[in-house]
Amino acid sequence: MTTIQDRLQGSMTAIVTPMHSYGEVDWQSLANLIDWQIEQGTDVLVTVGTTGESATLSMQEHADVMAFSVKQVNGRVPVIAGTGANNTAEAIELTQDAKRAGADAVLLVAPYYNKPTQEGLYQHYKKIAESVDIPQVLYNVPGRTVIDIQQSTVERLADIDNIVAIKDATGDLERGAKLIEAVQGRLTVLSGDDATAIELVRLGAKGNISVTANIAPKIMSQIFAHALKGEFDQANALNQQIAHLHQDLFIESSPMPVKYALYKMGRIEQGIRLPLTWLSSQYHSVIDDALAKANLI
Repeated sequence: MTTIQDRLQGSMTAIVTPMHSYGEVDWQSLANLIDWQIEQGTDVLVTVGTTGESATLSMQEHADVMAFSVKQVNGRVPVIAGTGANNTAEAIELTQDAKRAGADAVLLVAPYYNKPTQEGLYQHYKKIAESVDIPQVLYNVPGRTVIDIQQSTVERLADIDNIVAIKDATGDLERGAKLIEAVQGRLTVLSGDDATAIELVRLGAKGNISVTANIAPKIMSQIFAHALKGEFDQANALNQQIAHLHQDLFIESSPMPVKYALYKMGRIEQGIRLPLTWLSSQYHSVIDDALAKANLI
């Protein structure tokens, strides 16, 4: 029997939340992006994560985007919904919303800003897992959250049945190798760093939750199909065609560059939520050149 844990693999797009120029969610563009992603071969969609501007959506908008995305996907690929918060009660509420919406799993970023201890992290995730019966993916991105889920804490959490995976966005391959070895058979390890994702798969990770896949879903799908088969020469050859995107899409805070790229590709309007702003004009030519080099415009 195939479980959701078995299906969390390959190229997984951390999809943007399109917005109109006046700031409201652009539902038609979101539907179009979802359909395009699936047509291009994306294996899993991750909605309302960091790239989806979860931090500036209201609780109601957050719930609405999750529900809309699940309905639009209509079972074609798994949907992971971002439901993390630095308030455990709020994370539980969002996770309940995701379950009601029919999400296949949830992504829970480490609680940011308030700097819990490792015991606090453990209790936070344990409480969410006990409160909502849905597969849960830990998300460690210390560069954004200022808090690091240490390996010993991940190992403790791996014993909780409905915690099924971790998104490791540290970009530290040595650390990733140790993590994969430690949780083998208990948690699926996923990369959250486009630049090092192929190498993490070589070490035993099962896929990549990607920013780059927002604009290059087909080639990213092909790259990780090869990588999961152990065909790393083919994966790396394809990756060379778009490797510059893994850096250029972070020239300013994500998702500012990737939203500009999608706008240039004619797929979304020029909309983003404060305190994020539209990509600085000085960087427009950088992204334009990056898109042209990748044959995306």
